[in-house]
Amino acid sequence: MKDMRIAAVVCRAPVGDIDHNLAQTRHWTRLAKSAGAELVCFPELNLTGYCNQAEMAAIALPYPGPETTSLSDLARETQIIILAGLAERNPHGLPFASQFVFWPTGEIEVYRKLHLAPNERPVFAAGDTVPVFHAPQAVFGIQLCYDGHFPELATAMTAKGAQILFLPHASPRGDAQTKHQSWLRHLPARAYDNGVFVVACNQWGANGKGLTFPGNAVVFDPAGNPIASRLSDDEGLLVVDLKASAYEAVRSHPMRHFFPNRRPELYT
Repeated sequence: MKDMRIAAVVCRAPVGDIDHNLAQTRHWTRLAKSAGAELVCFPELNLTGYCNQAEMAAIALPYPGPETTSLSDLARETQIIILAGLAERNPHGLPFASQFVFWPTGEIEVYRKLHLAPNERPVFAAGDTVPVFHAPQAVFGIQLCYDGHFPELATAMTAKGAQILFLPHASPRGDAQTKHQSWLRHLPARAYDNGVFVVACNQWGANGKGLTFPGNAVVFDPAGNPIASRLSDDEGLLVVDLKASAYEAVRSHPMRHFFPNRRPELYT
């Protein structure tokens, strides 16, 4: 791993207001670039907005489509990696909750949410692959909100080489401090057990469909320590330098790096 400056966005994403959300994605991407970030991560479904109602099927966007082409052009223009989310049209059924990786080269990759909350299952289809993504600075994985509650997924991504896990959220209810305390129950464990950085960010504000999101973001180092957080009732950026030295401090220590001592043959 090499040092990597990342930006985690906290923003409002009204459901179905694609033009507004696309304009905000451009705005925050350019701000992240001006802050020196090499990667910018947006909340879950920031482009379409998020709700757990049947209308998400009508709001879902095609891939490829004009919106994904626009963000691919933006990544090329700004030379920053963009992780942006949308409800992705599925020709075989319900839409996917997807987070796209737009590379400065013009390449596009996608992560489709694997674990759907019970109230999401009538609305979305689950993905069925566990990808990791190879940036020049680091290998990273993506998990969407409810995915973060399943230790096996973080383990699988780490086994595939992930050094950073990005967790975009659309997690409503409570204020930012309450949501932060909730995240402190499980996200540090994903970092600590696997020796990886964990970056989480949430939507903020009312979505126009009855949900309100607290605006928070947090970053944990590979020892499970919170190294930066943003707990504020508004939109904004959390810009953090992920240091290779912090990663190596855990990975090079025989008593702090647990992952090589797993015995997966016992767990099946």
